[in-house]
Amino acid sequence: MRVHTLPLLFLASALFVAGCGKRESSTSHITTIAVIPKGTTHEFWKSIHAGAVKASRELQVEIIWKGPLREDDREAQISVMEDFVSRGVTGIVLAPLDDIALRGPVANAASSGIPVVIIDSDLKSDDYVSFAATDNYLGGKIGGQELIRLLNGKGRVIMLRCLEGSASTTNREQGWLDAMATAPGITVVSSNQYGGATVETAYRASENLLAPLKDASGNLTIDGIFTPNESTTFGMLRALQDGGHAGRVRFVGFDSSSKLVEALRNKQLNALVLQNPFAMGYVGVKTVVAHLRGEKVEKRIDTGVTLVTPDNMDLPEIKELIQPDLSTWLD
Repeated sequence: MRVHTLPLLFLASALFVAGCGKRESSTSHITTIAVIPKGTTHEFWKSIHAGAVKASRELQVEIIWKGPLREDDREAQISVMEDFVSRGVTGIVLAPLDDIALRGPVANAASSGIPVVIIDSDLKSDDYVSFAATDNYLGGKIGGQELIRLLNGKGRVIMLRCLEGSASTTNREQGWLDAMATAPGITVVSSNQYGGATVETAYRASENLLAPLKDASGNLTIDGIFTPNESTTFGMLRALQDGGHAGRVRFVGFDSSSKLVEALRNKQLNALVLQNPFAMGYVGVKTVVAHLRGEKVEKRIDTGVTLVTPDNMDLPEIKELIQPDLSTWLD
């Protein structure tokens, strides 16, 4: 059992270093923090929302949760950013769905005096005050190392990528590829196909990817699969289940949902690399408010990464990650 994680309590206590000139806001209005996810449908984003709500209650600030429905709708996320800047919110916590397209809106926010904290996925910019996220490259590498272990260092493997321009999944994909490169007995058969932003697009892409990788009897000619986020993992899982291949090929995915946890327990998934999305939402709001209050904040905050397998999934600290109770924070 290997667990690579950073406890939330440690994060909360270690985030901030007090500044020399700590100041309180002289205005009487309520501090309003806009929290903008990449999308609003996946379980991952609901956990981020819950973490943001927890921080807002502790700090007695208001949060506004708004983002695009789909994680490939750049224009919608840009529009949300521009709207919040126009409204003059106090601060913004943003998970950019494109590491280049969101540079302009973040720069506009900064020039308007609205600090931005980036979470989940990096931005090619210096206009934000802090970045709180998983070490995504490490997460992909851990997933790759686990797949190598499961295959005893030999076999044919594939990866279904997520989205072009998404820094978080791109870094996971590169970490996985670099891990594969350390195993001479592993052959990467395909690593250039994209699943897209939804489970349905990932399902179709998975079917298309798997179709030519079968022998005359219809059995898969690959030994291992890696997918870098929730939608690609579930889309691939469905394709394997529908084709009667689930559990017959080693499969390491990323992120969690009730269906993925069920598949892990049934050993149709062999491992999940998990982030701590609750911590991301919590830390993101805590960090932007600390900055607003004149405290010094770290430029880069690692919210941890954990490898979950059928062997460790029932440990209390792991269960809290894979099946968080969000009812306290979300109505």
